[in-house]
Amino acid sequence: MVSIFRYPKRHLKKLIREGEYVEAIELGDRLEFKFSNDPDFMFIMGGVYVILEDPKKALPYYEKAFQLDNNDVETLKLKTDVHLALQQKDEAIDCCKRIVNLEPKNYEAKELLEELEKANIAFKTKKDVDNNFI
Repeated sequence: MVSIFRYPKRHLKKLIREGEYVEAIELGDRLEFKFSNDPDFMFIMGGVYVILEDPKKALPYYEKAFQLDNNDVETLKLKTDVHLALQQKDEAIDCCKRIVNLEPKNYEAKELLEELEKANIAFKTKKDVDNNFI
């Protein structure tokens, strides 16, 4: 039990690895005040909610992780996925642009960005056409 207090993030990761998500969330909630400025902790907690398919609860953790370390491409990738799960295309586009800015050779982000921008243009064009008929 000493290791829980000495290495709480390690214990949190262990709980997640073992599939003990409820316990991980409870521990994370207790530790959050201590690690509120730790981007790794925020990333881990966001990941728990992604695993539990709760993007709405994951987003604030990824937002905070990104705020603390705005050069972390992995955080941006997961933040993009969460925005897409919440159908927030503009925010996902912004994340993709940031990824490409940090990693110009990230073809996955470039392709997704292109796809999202095309979908956004098509949506806006359809919306304009619909508005003209109203």
